[in-house]
Amino acid sequence: FLNRLIVERLKLLAQARDTHLMISFTRGDRVRFQAHDGRLIEGTVQKLNKKTVSVATDEGTQWNVSPGFLTLVRSVGER
Repeated sequence: FLNRLIVERLKLLAQARDTHLMISFTRGDRVRFQAHDGRLIEGTVQKLNKKTVSVATDEGTQWNVSPGFLTLVRSVGER
């Protein structure tokens, strides 16, 4: 029982952290993240999902990335 409570609390804390990070992004922002193979990928925020951010790259691919892995390159208001 105690283990289940601890796991639920850790999940809640992680979700709160991701939600806090996600509010710093808006649709149209330019962001950068590192792929599994080490490449730096840059793209545009398309959608803010419940747990991830959908990013469309310049090459035409789409990634769903945890907001903790994203770095803001240029905000949509900085044109």
